[in-house]
Amino acid sequence: MKWLADQFKMTLKIDGDHDGTSNDYSNSNGDDFSGLENFRGCTVGELEGQIERLMRCETLTENEVKSLCSKAKEILIQEGNVQNIDAPVTICGDVHGQFYDLLELFRVGGHVPDTNYLFMGDFVDRGFYSVETFLLLLALKVRYPDRIMLIRGNHESRQITQVYGFYDECIRKYGSVVVWRCCTEVFDCLSLAAVVNGHVFCVHGGLSPSIQTIDQIRSIDRKQEVPHDGPMCDLLWSDPDDTCGFGVSPRGAGYLFGGDVVETFNTANGVDLICRAHQLVMEGYKWHFNESVLTVWSAPNYCYRCGNVAAILELDELQGKEFTIFEAAPQENRGAPAKKPQPDYFL
Repeated sequence: MKWLADQFKMTLKIDGDHDGTSNDYSNSNGDDFSGLENFRGCTVGELEGQIERLMRCETLTENEVKSLCSKAKEILIQEGNVQNIDAPVTICGDVHGQFYDLLELFRVGGHVPDTNYLFMGDFVDRGFYSVETFLLLLALKVRYPDRIMLIRGNHESRQITQVYGFYDECIRKYGSVVVWRCCTEVFDCLSLAAVVNGHVFCVHGGLSPSIQTIDQIRSIDRKQEVPHDGPMCDLLWSDPDDTCGFGVSPRGAGYLFGGDVVETFNTANGVDLICRAHQLVMEGYKWHFNESVLTVWSAPNYCYRCGNVAAILELDELQGKEFTIFEAAPQENRGAPAKKPQPDYFL
């Protein structure tokens, strides 16, 4: 799909190039962080009020979004390209703006901060409520920075969101591009990967021929629009496939990678499992290559028509795995605003 690769030709950098790796915003319980009380007039109570409104699928004001995104960037920019996470943690795949299904995910998996979460990207596009979905996750991140981790997916991109719905939704709900621009600046600050307990490598898409070690990911300048090729692009776009080595991806970006590539990467990095999202799985999750790669999909009845179930994975302190399968939220609990269909590149 050459047209898709062409969408990536422009690479935009945000202002500033901080490269901190520590997070000093929360205490050991993840209940607070320094500076919130007086950040641009936003108190903890006001932030919790915004979370309550977002949980009801109510939109924030433009000024509230600006303030939330600004604080989120301060927190996210200090996190490394690869986040080190301790179990227990619940790992989630794509949610794609399906807000009421995200609420269902929290219902079955537990609410923040009672449950620690890692979301592996693709928060927006395709669903009816990308704005509310992303802002809720962002507000939870700001309120409980050590309880929820967000890494970047291929849809956290200026080019892709202009095609698959998020841009149009922002224009429709706010009447300008301001909110979309604020959110896309946050996209540039999201981490690229995570490692749980030192042995589970989590990434949105997959592997890259340019990356042999996790340390190489740490040296990428992530604070930019997703490039149309190269290692950062590959991490967000690649897929496992029954092939040898790396192959051309039909997506038009990233690569197909085989079991031999996985074995080499896992051995070199002391990794037991690669956990990723990015591909619709009708059963919610799917094992690859003798359970060395796992795809987790967390958007049930994807695009409100695929009929799939969704899954989340809970990893405990001993690296025990427990899957929770869930279906789409009941119709009476959701809304379905009119929305023109978006073009398909891959479900």
